[in-house]
Amino acid sequence: MELPAVERCANLICMPLTLLQINRKMRKQLIRPVIILTVSVAIIWLFWERLSGDFISNISQIVPERRPVPSMDKKLANLSNCPTASQSDSAHIFSTDPTFISPAEFQSIEKALKWPAPPTSVIAANQTTSPHTSSYVLQNPHKNYSVGDNITVIITARDGLNNSKAYGGDFFQAKLFNAELKASVYGEVVDHHNGTYTATFKLSWEGQAKVSIRMIHSSEAVQVLLRHRERDPDKVFFKGVFRRFNIEEKVVCNAQRSERLLKNSQCCCEYKNPITGESWICRKPSRLPCSAWVDHIIGGYQAQLSKLESTLLHSDYTNKYLPGDITVNVSHHDLNSSRSVKCVPGLDAPSPAGFYLNDKWTSLMCHAQSFPTANQIAICLKDKQVLMMGDSTLRQWYEYLLKTVPTLKQLNLYTSAKSGPFEAVDTGNNIRLIWRAHGLPIRTSLTPRADLHYIASEVAALAGGQHSVVVFTIWAHFTTFPLATYLKRLAGIRRAIRALLQRAPQTLVLVKSANTGYKDIYGSDWLSWQLDCALRMMFRELPVVIIDVWQMTSCHYSPDDIHPSYKVVQNEVDLFLSYVCPR
Repeated sequence: MELPAVERCANLICMPLTLLQINRKMRKQLIRPVIILTVSVAIIWLFWERLSGDFISNISQIVPERRPVPSMDKKLANLSNCPTASQSDSAHIFSTDPTFISPAEFQSIEKALKWPAPPTSVIAANQTTSPHTSSYVLQNPHKNYSVGDNITVIITARDGLNNSKAYGGDFFQAKLFNAELKASVYGEVVDHHNGTYTATFKLSWEGQAKVSIRMIHSSEAVQVLLRHRERDPDKVFFKGVFRRFNIEEKVVCNAQRSERLLKNSQCCCEYKNPITGESWICRKPSRLPCSAWVDHIIGGYQAQLSKLESTLLHSDYTNKYLPGDITVNVSHHDLNSSRSVKCVPGLDAPSPAGFYLNDKWTSLMCHAQSFPTANQIAICLKDKQVLMMGDSTLRQWYEYLLKTVPTLKQLNLYTSAKSGPFEAVDTGNNIRLIWRAHGLPIRTSLTPRADLHYIASEVAALAGGQHSVVVFTIWAHFTTFPLATYLKRLAGIRRAIRALLQRAPQTLVLVKSANTGYKDIYGSDWLSWQLDCALRMMFRELPVVIIDVWQMTSCHYSPDDIHPSYKVVQNEVDLFLSYVCPR
């Protein structure tokens, strides 16, 4: 005898089909049990979620306290203490929390970078710090000095009327040098907030050492830079090229909304990166959809400065040497340095980090090597895949290696000559070398938007391992944006780097610091220095290498240039290679 339709259909999946075949009376009888069953399942599920959450919370409270660990081990331990982020879940993580920086950390960085402001506003340039009337003297001079000793110079700031300043905030750079020996070392300047400063130097070579003090910006000029950085984010603007078939439009774009960006326009095309959560905003084209955006290009410069602000940043008041003549004679003494320490991640950075002698950088952090021949470089990079991401100052490393190692052959990818990406291979030594721009914002010539990848996105797609080397730098194209914009970008990169080192701890990650060069409203050394300090603070807990090129560029004899000279780049690359193949 055939069973009723309801008994034949015990499986819930076929219940909807069966319900269509039975009479109305039976459907009414089934609706109530189905509702009760659904509600019961929901209650059980909610109860289980609460129970499991409480269980995990209770377990976390009984984890034993971790013992203090050494510097490198502590940085490795920080990786295991953080939530794991994999490539599969990174899009979800970044989209739900696009900043990855706590309010406490943000406030801590802001506090560390807070710059002293003048107590009153000035109305004339001669009321600001003058490099011509300011001076410096040697503190506690000695008759004899030896290599390894420290000397201190006291700087006294005065205005253009020769009045001593009673407050700080001036931005000085200091170095010791010997032109004949092509020797120099960076000096650390401390602001005492009363118009005086001290610059401390380590005597690092035998022979004469002469003090040099430069005023990069007066305290009043620094306030101009700070004010325009925070309040005028689109003083540099960009263009987006939209194209479909034979129709093309160019519109203004930038990293954040502003009055000038949105002026007289129908707002907006907003492009949010699924990995970083960051947005890029363009005015909406009049005839094309937002999906027609294909190219990116620098638009122009439009900072609006008052007459006094322009004067304070003029070359007459910027990047000037203070008058003075302090020279000490240094006798020989063996330095008990850290040159026997291998160049590995996690080392604490001394100050100074190193010095030049005979145009060769000697690291005081670890045993830096020299790689004068193509064969030595090729042996060091053998079986390595090197991914470089950043700006044109890191592109100089790529170009140096390409020029120095003839077995490295660049592939023709038909990409932008400025923004790349570029790729070179050495099949005999199994070397793969890549450089690509760090993504928007970037001041560059016409570039397909598809070629501009965020660093975090590239790192998230990287397997990593003992044959992988990751190098990045990011600062020069962020000097015109508020500090918060830069910290948000760094936080996304840090999250991606942490995840990479969790899944592939043998990956070598290096960060090239900022370097000196610019002196104007769009890219002053002070702006670069602030970003560089922020970068170091945000990555200090991770087992990565910071290549300190700030000191290498600020104390070298070559003229200031955002793109350092060949000799400086050679020393930078030698230090980088010392970490790739330490000994």
